[in-house]
Amino acid sequence: MRSAVTACALFIGLSLSGPVDAADPCADYVPQERPQNAGRDIVGQDLDEIVELGHMLFAVYDDNVPYSWQDAGKPRGIDVDIARLIADDLGVTAQFNFVGAGENLEADLRNNIWKGGVIGGRVSNVMMRIPYNSSFACRVEQVTFTGQYASESIAIAYSNAAYPEEKPVPAYFRFDTVAVENDSISDFYLSSFAGGQFRQNVHRFTDMGQGMVALASGETKAAMGPRGQLEYGLTDDIGIHQPPLAGFAVSTWTLGVAVSFSYRPLSYAVDDAISAALADGRIANIYESYGLSFQQPVR
Repeated sequence: MRSAVTACALFIGLSLSGPVDAADPCADYVPQERPQNAGRDIVGQDLDEIVELGHMLFAVYDDNVPYSWQDAGKPRGIDVDIARLIADDLGVTAQFNFVGAGENLEADLRNNIWKGGVIGGRVSNVMMRIPYNSSFACRVEQVTFTGQYASESIAIAYSNAAYPEEKPVPAYFRFDTVAVENDSISDFYLSSFAGGQFRQNVHRFTDMGQGMVALASGETKAAMGPRGQLEYGLTDDIGIHQPPLAGFAVSTWTLGVAVSFSYRPLSYAVDDAISAALADGRIANIYESYGLSFQQPVR
């Protein structure tokens, strides 16, 4: 099963690395498949039905620390807390569907928002941690992309002892070891950088948490990945910085939520809840409660 970071890597690689016509982000639009007639238990509920039921279902990525995971069966994480904030604003309770990442972001949206999987086809009302790009949004017309609540960016964590003066940049990894999540955008970038000269020094791990443990133990001198995941594994002996990344197509991206295109009033209500929580600092406080720096969304 692919990880959420890998799904994001595929999205960024396929949707954001090429040129985008700023005047017309939908220039390459192709009409998409429409959902077929199905029962309400399959395609979700509108806003009035959600309020009447008293709860709503959020799709969050499983085992995606620090954003969403289950701790002894209890949902935890930044995206979980933001989802609860949204539900509170609508006057309902939040329920969670922990999902694995599919082949790519389009598959995740199809399986969890507008159509459902082949087996166990119920969809969620809202899906969290969706990278936003206007061109991609035009191509996936079954989904409303809304509620941009934060940004994520690529950073480098490093051993203070290994780099007491100069902080490492990618060129250092021709000689020094660096931890990455397997098949992540950082893995793709470093493995292809300078004609693949760094490959022998790139240590791949199942998730970035393991990579940060490797850095803390001295197995590697550095780690490269999403800043939030690096910050969650920080110790007093580790620093983080964000140097310029030559040839990196997209090192910062905006995160939002996805709602089925059939439920526009719900998408408006979710966007209003997120906008209010950004304005009064509640979302920033959620990030800070997990020890992470909050990066404002580019809306």
